[in-house]
Amino acid sequence: MEKDKKTPLAAAIKYDGKKDAAPKVTAKGRGMVAEKIIELARKHDVPIKSDPALVQILSKLEINAQIPEELYRAVAEILAFVYSMNTDWREKHGN
Repeated sequence: MEKDKKTPLAAAIKYDGKKDAAPKVTAKGRGMVAEKIIELARKHDVPIKSDPALVQILSKLEINAQIPEELYRAVAEILAFVYSMNTDWREKHGN
C-alpha cells in the first residue's frame, strides 16, 4: 500500500463563532481533489497545517458536518495556528 501513502489527502474546515456551535468540514478529498483544495488554499492565502492523523479523521466526516467533540482539542490547535498566521499577515501588510 505504499502507493496510498503518496496519495495526497486534504480537508478544509471553517468556523464562524457567531453562527456555528463548532467548526465544520467544508471540503475534503484525495488525490487530484486534495491537490486542488491545497492549490486553492495557497492561491487565496489560506493557512495550511499538515496533520496527517487529523486529516484522516476529518476526511471521514460529511461536508458541512460539525467537528465531533472528541476532535475539539486537535481542531483548536489548528485554529490557534490559523489565528497566529492571520496576525502575522496583518502585521506584515498593515491591515
